[in-house]
Amino acid sequence: MNFDNKRLILLMALGFVLLLIWQAWQQDYGSKPPVATTATATPAASPQPMDVPTAKPGAAATTTPPAAAPTADKSALQQSDWVHVRTDVLDLAINTVGGDLRRLNLLTYPIAADKPDQPFPLLNDAPDKLFIAQSGLLAGDKGPDHHAVFTPEQTNYQLAPGANELKVRLNWSGPDGIKIIKVYTLRRASYEIKLDYEVHNGSSQEWRGRVYGQFQRVEEANPSYFIYTYTGGVLSSPENKYEKIKFGDMADKDLSREVKGGWAAMLQHYFVGAWIPDAGGLNHYYSKALEGPRYVFGVVMPEAVVAPGQTATLGTRLYAGPKLQDHLQEVAPSLELTVDYGLLTILAQPIFWLLKYIHHVVGNWGWAIVILTLLIKLAFYRLSAASYRSMANMRRMQPRIAALKERYGEDRQKMSQAMMELYKTEKINPLGGCLPVVVQIPVFIALYWVLLESVELRQADFVLWIYDLSTKDPYYVLPLLMGATMLIQQKLSPAPPDPVQAKVMTILPIVFTLFFAFFPAGLVLYWVVNNTLSIAQQWYITRKIDAVASSK
Repeated sequence: MNFDNKRLILLMALGFVLLLIWQAWQQDYGSKPPVATTATATPAASPQPMDVPTAKPGAAATTTPPAAAPTADKSALQQSDWVHVRTDVLDLAINTVGGDLRRLNLLTYPIAADKPDQPFPLLNDAPDKLFIAQSGLLAGDKGPDHHAVFTPEQTNYQLAPGANELKVRLNWSGPDGIKIIKVYTLRRASYEIKLDYEVHNGSSQEWRGRVYGQFQRVEEANPSYFIYTYTGGVLSSPENKYEKIKFGDMADKDLSREVKGGWAAMLQHYFVGAWIPDAGGLNHYYSKALEGPRYVFGVVMPEAVVAPGQTATLGTRLYAGPKLQDHLQEVAPSLELTVDYGLLTILAQPIFWLLKYIHHVVGNWGWAIVILTLLIKLAFYRLSAASYRSMANMRRMQPRIAALKERYGEDRQKMSQAMMELYKTEKINPLGGCLPVVVQIPVFIALYWVLLESVELRQADFVLWIYDLSTKDPYYVLPLLMGATMLIQQKLSPAPPDPVQAKVMTILPIVFTLFFAFFPAGLVLYWVVNNTLSIAQQWYITRKIDAVASSK
């Protein structure tokens, strides 16, 4: 690898970092969806709030109900009494208004490594962090939507020791003897929640209705200026198993789509909420932008009919928990794709599998990263060796290149001709190290996304002061080590012929150290180990080539 190749590596790495910064900037300061304004002239009050779905499967989302079109937003979050539920992994708060899941804490995932007793709140009804799971029935006045008030059978539920299942029952009574019981079923060690509506039709007419489930949330600012991860909706269908429905998309246009099976998920870093209807039904997926702005994304299931005097159970499932790939595969087809590795998923998935296997053996994610980096270096040993041989040969030619420069001065054409002749005579290919670098770059980027997206590495400790590989090094030791390794690599490489270029190259380790000071420690650990192994390999090859040249 010659100086040009070295520069190519650094420029590609710099470009990669700049891309991350650009994505973070776009997330925080890019174009925002327009804030919904309050209607100033409402000809008539809406018969139902705007956050209640109105479309039927097969009809557009903007289809209006038979009565007046919804022109006023009456979807402000109301609340009444609370029902508290606790299992071994979940702590829930259900409001009797709608029987909605307003708060959900993940008991085995602390909010921070230094706050082990404070569980991570995935669902939250605070206005600035709003993210809730709403559900209801679309049956006119014969079924409760998420604004109806339920009567709970108990206000506190706790999974009993030795029990594997817990049922939470909420009652609602309608006209003509219709009684509906909303039942949440939670299981031990599970983030999957079963939701059923028991419909008791005591009337003399058929009961017709559809179950819906939706998320309502606000768009929060990205917590990191340097790390961008996707937050927003995802729709999965047989045609497109992972389609992002961004908040901007919801603000621009309501989603209205009929899909057989599928699921609707709301993603954020490490965690996901997903409504999963029956795979065999034709479901209607929709989105809306409300005042705030708040965004609604959900699914309406096919219509069910209950004969007079009969009882039926209609249901769906909700997943609210961490993005555990193995478990998500079992919950619903393609749900594991919510662990978003981007375009390099085909490389990232086997890398994660290998990382997980190593962790299973050594029991520490930090050492697993070290061993994985070593294995990757071994896999590319020959390619890297070709680069370092090229670089060593170029380094050996530095005195002769300097002599040519002194001879031809500013005559670049003659200088280029003389250098090409020198390369030909010494049998050096100045581009010999380029291809190996290009081949390795996708692997590096895939590993980056694996380390960034895997919830398994969240709050994983390593040694000494590194108690969380998913956050920055608290004492910046790893970034400083990484900067030092970059500086050593520069010393082993041929010096740039141009003084200005030489100064720029000298500054790059400082620039990268500043960038990596805010990157997750797991990523910086990878770069430190990778650079250290590269230095060892480059030093060995350089010494070997120098020895051969000296013996001639």
